[in-house]
Amino acid sequence: MNGEEILKVYVKITESIKVEGNRGSVNMIQFTGEAKGPYFNGEIRSGAVDWQRIDEQEKIFLSARYILEGTDTEGNSCYLAIENNGTSDEKGVVRTKPCIVTNSKALAWMEHTEFEGNIGTEGDMVVIRICR
Repeated sequence: MNGEEILKVYVKITESIKVEGNRGSVNMIQFTGEAKGPYFNGEIRSGAVDWQRIDEQEKIFLSARYILEGTDTEGNSCYLAIENNGTSDEKGVVRTKPCIVTNSKALAWMEHTEFEGNIGTEGDMVVIRICR
């Protein structure tokens, strides 16, 4: 990802439920955490979930949905609702396409911007980076 990093989401996993099947597995991960960036800072609201499916060829398909509550660049309280869908490539690296909806006038541009994301770690934290 070469674009400007607009948001970094630090994820703390609270629960994980895995189902093993004949055609692969599904892992439903509930999480909390916080988000930091040049345009928004805030907390992940309760109810955040990531649905990860791994097929017979070990390809990962994920779909995370969560709402952040915090402040925008003007210091106003606001929400960001994020849907982040992605798949792994042949090397196992997961790339995502986040979609953002917000009630912030200052951040309304996010609703019309194409983003890309990736998932990594920092220490023991899972980190989602969202760039444009």
